[in-house]
Amino acid sequence: MTKNIEIEIYGHRYTIMGDAEEDYIKRLAAYVDEQMRGVAQGMKTATFAKLALLAAINITDQLFQAEQLRRQGEVDVERRARCLMESIEEQLQPSRVR
Repeated sequence: MTKNIEIEIYGHRYTIMGDAEEDYIKRLAAYVDEQMRGVAQGMKTATFAKLALLAAINITDQLFQAEQLRRQGEVDVERRARCLMESIEEQLQPSRVR
């Protein structure tokens, strides 16, 4: 069911329409607000649009880094699983007597 959700980001109020849970949308908005405020702390003056753009770049960087870590984790899990399978197969083979 589509509903209107009121949020505030960097002092600007918005109404978002969607099916997502209200708490989830508000958490997203709070995160964007936090990112914009963090960017603003390092600047003497900036427009809202510039802060939003810089915050979007920072959030995208965080997303890309998380995705890279996830992919690396998958590679590590696959490598470990392969090593375990090889070890198990070695243990299951009958001993060769010389």
